[in-house]
Amino acid sequence: MEVMNDEFYMSLALDMAERAQGQTGINPVVGCVVVKDGAVIGLGTHLKRGTGHAEVHALNMAAGQAAGSTAYVTLEPCSHYGKTPPCSERLIAEGVARVVIACEDPNPQVAGRGIAMLREAGIEVEVGLLRERALRLNEKFVKYILTKRPFVTLKSASTLDGKIATRTGDSKWISNESARGIVHTLRHRHQGIMAGVGTIIADNPSLTTRTEVPGINPVRIIIDSGLRTPLESSVVTDGQAPTIIIAAETADAAKEEALTAAGVQVLRCGAGPRVDLAAAMSRLGELEIGSILLEGGGILNGAMLEQGLVDRVVLFFAPKIVGGGAAAPAAFAFDGVELMRNAVTLRGVEVEVLGDNVCISGIPELV
Repeated sequence: MEVMNDEFYMSLALDMAERAQGQTGINPVVGCVVVKDGAVIGLGTHLKRGTGHAEVHALNMAAGQAAGSTAYVTLEPCSHYGKTPPCSERLIAEGVARVVIACEDPNPQVAGRGIAMLREAGIEVEVGLLRERALRLNEKFVKYILTKRPFVTLKSASTLDGKIATRTGDSKWISNESARGIVHTLRHRHQGIMAGVGTIIADNPSLTTRTEVPGINPVRIIIDSGLRTPLESSVVTDGQAPTIIIAAETADAAKEEALTAAGVQVLRCGAGPRVDLAAAMSRLGELEIGSILLEGGGILNGAMLEQGLVDRVVLFFAPKIVGGGAAAPAAFAFDGVELMRNAVTLRGVEVEVLGDNVCISGIPELV
């Protein structure tokens, strides 16, 4: 049984924010709980970019009873006019006596100004409760707001010997049903999903979100330097989500015209023969795609990792061994390091057991 204290209510606010992941675009997910005289009088979550923030929803629920209350907010209340008015002003106007904040907002337009505004109004402010959990929850937002580049999560499912398919190319299924369900939740929680053209040609995937209840489909992003994506492929024809194909400057203009006519957006990044992946990330950021789930093959995974373009790795391992040597594709294919001390290492490792599968995630660090 949990003790009712500040952490109890902040945890509730974080739980609410977590459930809204994938809905807010490049905006953060935020939860707010308003408590007065030992009772919760308002709850709120930011649900969609351009709509009311968590504090607004919670204060609306409090219905004018928030004077003298404590508000628990997972991210520093905003202090500027954007698509909505400043939440700090609303908290002040409602007479909230105390605000407990999990973490500061890294957005340069806020960055401590909301906290200062509240304190100047005589409100007691405490910052840092469950900070690490709050930052982890909004790691995509933090990356995008500071760099204008998308946060990239590399997901791969492999056998114990690191293979993502057998030597004949068979890959269904490596992971179990629980792991595959989590992957579709990850799709829902990212604005884009990225794969290489080899995957499109070999498997003709839809790259959509298929969960027990309907989820949000990410934008399909295909790395295809030579524009080899078949016009009849699902990502071109099914209309379930927008598709962006990233090609090199050397790719055939007639094929671009045909793909564009089919409703696909083609971006040229790099002189060729390969796509300039770093430039592609910048272009996608300009399109306000703030997070990408990378479901690539070994070559694309290796290239993105080697160039430092991956922010989090999520690896699913199944208790299977298929062998096959070089004929069986591996999760990562790149030149590699000569010394073990130079290996890409994960920090902040999280491990989850999913039946007979194991999920290992962490932040990759290049030496």
